Amino acid sequence: LTLVSPQKQKLVASPKTKKRPFIVSIEGNIGAGKSTMLKFFEKYQDTELIPEPVSQWCDVKGHNLLAKLYEDPKRWSFQFQSYVQLTRLELLKKPTNSAVKIIERSIQNNRYCFLENAKKEGSLCGAELEVLIAWYDWLNNNVGIPLDLIVYLRTSPEVAYQRLRERGRKEEAGVPMEFIESLHQSYEDWLIHKTQGPLPAPVLVLDADQGIDKMMETYDQYKEEIRGKRAYKDHSNQRLFNGG
Repeated sequence: LTLVSPQKQKLVASPKTKKRPFIVSIEGNIGAGKSTMLKFFEKYQDTELIPEPVSQWCDVKGHNLLAKLYEDPKRWSFQFQSYVQLTRLELLKKPTNSAVKIIERSIQNNRYCFLENAKKEGSLCGAELEVLIAWYDWLNNNVGIPLDLIVYLRTSPEVAYQRLRERGRKEEAGVPMEFIESLHQSYEDWLIHKTQGPLPAPVLVLDADQGIDKMMETYDQYKEEIRGKRAYKDHSNQRLFNGG
């Protein structure tokens, strides 16, 4: 029989905590160019890229929740937003060996942009909204949903809508211009006017009305800040952060 002292037990049971990656979310309206931005960072081996799991939303054991949402928002917003929050959490918490994790939209986006937009449009009733907010608050307080930088691809509603029409996703075929305008205002309220309170991370605002070539130049200009390798001063928040 070998006895192990409590001090030694503690050492054995407590391996060194692994440093979490620098987490960046790409935010912006439908058609803002989020997928294009992800492609720019494919060349960095220390960076994990996480696109929105649209294929999951379109096939929940045969149910296309995204299509149902656009067809009948009042009937399907609660189910869709519940599932979106779950899938985003799964991707955020998925283990990685990468130093940087860039995600297409964040859980915070769900709470402070899409839920607020659904509230404004009336597609979520009061009780449904409160349930989703309670889930978010619990996750934030007990699980942790870290975020180090927000990159806001800021577009005009007109440009976003034109790009949406050009790319021709069948689920988006019936999306009206009014929805794009409403979502744009929700983004502006959250990230620019800060009507939901202090932001969870510094915000880098980029003019995404520009063409692809110009945007690639912009991503190259800010590649070190976006990957957390160089300090970025968010003048709107008056916060300074340093990456890994």
